[in-house]
Amino acid sequence: MTIQRIDEQCINTIRTLSMDAVQQAQSGHPGTAMALAPVVYGLWQHFLRFDPQDPIWPNRDRFVLSIGHASMLLYSLLHLCGVKAVNPQYERVGKPAVTLDDIKQFRQLNSKCPGHPEYRWTTGVETTTGPLGQGAATSVGMAIAGRWMGTYFNRPEFQMINYDVYALCGDGCMMEGVTGEAASLAGHLKLSNLCWIYDNNHITIEGRTDLAFSEDVAARFVAYGWTVTRVANANDLLLLDRALTTFRETQDRPTLIIVDSHIAYGSPHKQDSSAAHGEPLGEEEVRLAKRSYGWPEDAQFLVPAGVPEHFQHLMGTRGRMEREQWMRRFADYRQTYPELADALSRMQHRELPTGWDHDLPSFPADSKGVAGRDASAMVLNALAGRVPWLIGGSADLAPSTKTRLTAEEAGDFIPTNYGGRNLHFGVREHAMASILNGLSLSKVRAFGSGFLIFSDYAKPAIRLSAIMELPVIHVLTHDSIGVGEDGPTHQPIEQLAALRAIPGLLVIRPADANEVVQAWRVIMRLHHEPAALILSRQALPTLDRTKYASAASLDKGAYVLAEAPGGYPEVLLLATGSEVALCLAAYERLTADGVQVRVVSMPSWELFERQSQAYRDQVLPPDVTMRVSVEQAATTGWDRYVGAAGISIGMNTFGASAPLKALQKKFGFTPDRLLTVVQERLATGRR
Repeated sequence: MTIQRIDEQCINTIRTLSMDAVQQAQSGHPGTAMALAPVVYGLWQHFLRFDPQDPIWPNRDRFVLSIGHASMLLYSLLHLCGVKAVNPQYERVGKPAVTLDDIKQFRQLNSKCPGHPEYRWTTGVETTTGPLGQGAATSVGMAIAGRWMGTYFNRPEFQMINYDVYALCGDGCMMEGVTGEAASLAGHLKLSNLCWIYDNNHITIEGRTDLAFSEDVAARFVAYGWTVTRVANANDLLLLDRALTTFRETQDRPTLIIVDSHIAYGSPHKQDSSAAHGEPLGEEEVRLAKRSYGWPEDAQFLVPAGVPEHFQHLMGTRGRMEREQWMRRFADYRQTYPELADALSRMQHRELPTGWDHDLPSFPADSKGVAGRDASAMVLNALAGRVPWLIGGSADLAPSTKTRLTAEEAGDFIPTNYGGRNLHFGVREHAMASILNGLSLSKVRAFGSGFLIFSDYAKPAIRLSAIMELPVIHVLTHDSIGVGEDGPTHQPIEQLAALRAIPGLLVIRPADANEVVQAWRVIMRLHHEPAALILSRQALPTLDRTKYASAASLDKGAYVLAEAPGGYPEVLLLATGSEVALCLAAYERLTADGVQVRVVSMPSWELFERQSQAYRDQVLPPDVTMRVSVEQAATTGWDRYVGAAGISIGMNTFGASAPLKALQKKFGFTPDRLLTVVQERLATGRR
């Protein structure tokens, strides 16, 4: 069998596995997988540095399938290349990542081949994709991480990190705004280790792209500062080889390869785009397609002899050699640069350096207090001094979110200094959050910041970080109507509730500077959860912890901050953030009047829900039904804690433009209002 013949067989195996899996599932998209089979074959066989036997070695090239609906492309490759599965503890399992039975169970319950690729669920999937544009934007984070890691860890005689990142994109990706945001930043940063392959097939679900899309994509990317090259026929492996070689030889900018393809149809008369792109072909069309490939028409899930061996001989052998050379190099590196080697190893396993929290500040009681964002800045910089791979930035708001790393050696991540730890995302919240995911997938400890109100722009990527169980840190400031004069467009109301609704996202809203310190302690220990740290712009009184409970209990999510003098309360005041001080002011006055009041600080509902029922009942005694929650946000969710007889003081409208004190009076966030609410309820005789 000639080389050309085995290439054709491998490509057609990818195509027919994709057709059969979609047809059997009666769900999915076969057309793109069929059309792009030659592209992924050429990339994986001849360029991708990836070892199927060790698919998580740190310097592997990354392949991102941004067009996640073509997931069978990736599953076919993982199966044919013999990729071995690994578990989340980084222990080699040795079983195949994707078996033929998994492919036969495409889109079925518990299959390793879900409808869209899922990181952590299927080994070899570098990031969860599906929402178009997310994979492409995430790949920019991977490329940034590669450049930063290379600058930090490499030495002239030891090139430890120099991987490339490839992302396969489609027309839908190019239409999504997040792709434009990310591409613009990648071009600005001159990320020459980044290559996007654009499947220019002119088809989306509704029909031809010219219904809504007619821009010159090549010109757009040239304007972004990318190299743009074209492959006029997706089946032309020679042209693809030349384009990918051009990418490797380009040292001063990212590369876009535009591949002209045609959505694959079973027969010439089959021109309904939805059938090819949005649903299975149908049994007759599958047979016709197989006939055109010279494939046995009735064979299903056929993998001809020699096909897996060919994949494993080319890309498998190359990947194994690359990885083994890297491992030998790392052993020598450990001898020569033990501290750097230890850092690289810890980073890859999400372990913290010894003494990572030794420099954290503590704050004395102070009625004037410290803004949450200012306390966080001090903590963040103390952590950065101990954790070199803690890097991040903001969406053009670092002076306001106080997230700049101030040490002289931290520097800015710019094209002339890839060792800088301060990232500048520009006014691009959505791309920022996606890029943070890419950084975290590369094991950088990444943080990004912005105003809480703009978490709406970032939410799709925040949601994906929760799905992927990535410990991304989102620092969100200006947390309430305390923004004041900026008015309702900048005053978050429903954002806290929206973030709390995301499964797996840890939301923490500290009440004072010492709670901020404890919040960072919790966040830095996370391995599999993203966190949203919600901080105030305005100063919060630093509570007297000799009078009230220690902030150390923040890790339980909620704790008794001020106890009723008699030891058991008749009223519970519950709050987060700046409203805790308001509850304490009311507590002092109510206590003076003989009311048995307990104040509970509840910085994190998610952490509280993880505690034992006994602890939760201890903090919120079930028989105390006179409960009042106070939070300058939508009251959604507070009924879980105040119960049917309780009261939630919050926002049920948008805010207004005015100084903070005027807003607090207008919307009822004053000790007098809280005092009145409690006294009126007590007068009814209800507990």
